[in-house]
Amino acid sequence: MTTTDHVRTTASALKRWAIGQIQDSLAVGFLWLIGLWIIRVPWAPLWALLAAVLQIIPHFGPILGLLGPVLAAVLRWHDWQHPLCVVILYAVIVVLDGLLLQPYIMRRATRVPMWASIFFPLVLGFVIPFWGFLLAPPLLAVVYAFKARRVQNRDLRGPSVGI
Repeated sequence: MTTTDHVRTTASALKRWAIGQIQDSLAVGFLWLIGLWIIRVPWAPLWALLAAVLQIIPHFGPILGLLGPVLAAVLRWHDWQHPLCVVILYAVIVVLDGLLLQPYIMRRATRVPMWASIFFPLVLGFVIPFWGFLLAPPLLAVVYAFKARRVQNRDLRGPSVGI
């Protein structure tokens, strides 16, 4: 493989990863919209859009997306039950996204197995404490793109004949 092939493979993998991230963000925004409408939080479409945009920021974005709906619920009802419902909605969305949506979308977009998209960020986050969580998903997409390319090149050469 030439340097140009390496750059193309890496760029293609990162592009597919970015598309998967956008799809995941839209799915999370839709879940927020439905949940906030059910709870009847004021300005639900705004909070859902903000949560979708912030979803792109790993680990901190979803927490920042929670602040607006909680404050809106506090200011609207002046009780603790409605903000608690928003926090429960957040927990449900985080679990659904982390264990189902994101691994499924990333598997479809980047061809990374679901087990790897769950396990690898945990391992890399332990090895490189802060940066491991941030770097793991795009790095994993690039690794699997090169793995698929190697398998494809091996298949194109045909079976090797040993003498």
